[in-house]
Amino acid sequence: MIVKETKLQDCYILEPTVYADERGYFFESYNQKVFNKLLGANVNFVQDNESFSSKGVLRGLHYQTGAHAQAKLVRVLNGRVLDVAVDLRKESQTFGQHVAVELSEQNKKQLFVPRGFAHGFVVLSDTALFSYKCDNFYNKEAEAGIIFNDKYLDIDWQLNEEDFIVSEKDLVLPKFENAIL
Repeated sequence: MIVKETKLQDCYILEPTVYADERGYFFESYNQKVFNKLLGANVNFVQDNESFSSKGVLRGLHYQTGAHAQAKLVRVLNGRVLDVAVDLRKESQTFGQHVAVELSEQNKKQLFVPRGFAHGFVVLSDTALFSYKCDNFYNKEAEAGIIFNDKYLDIDWQLNEEDFIVSEKDLVLPKFENAIL
């Protein structure tokens, strides 16, 4: 597995070693010992989540606050998404910055999103099957978010905003400047 740094401190792209032949392919998508050694961290994932969405579905930008903050390891099993992470850690050198990475069944890339980040994605293919691991359990009372089209963040979602399918809940999220950090 290859680990690539992003422009955001502690946020990494992971590219697995894929073994392919006439039968198909095989790769190790996660190995806790290897993962923690490569990242120089001690991350213990406790929950796996999966979502299926159609083209234009935008989920995010979400995060958990306080003691319920979550690190995530995200990937796409089928389809293609633009995955976005935003650094919300006030003490970080990359506070308020974001990174956008295309994740797909073809490139098999994964994005490690550390605690203290908001996360979201938009589906670029007809459909997408999205999977992610979390290092902390979901807590409804700690749920928070930032509106996807915040002008300060200026995220290029690669699709026209009028083509987005966004939940009612995500449409009323606060701007970055008003977010609970």
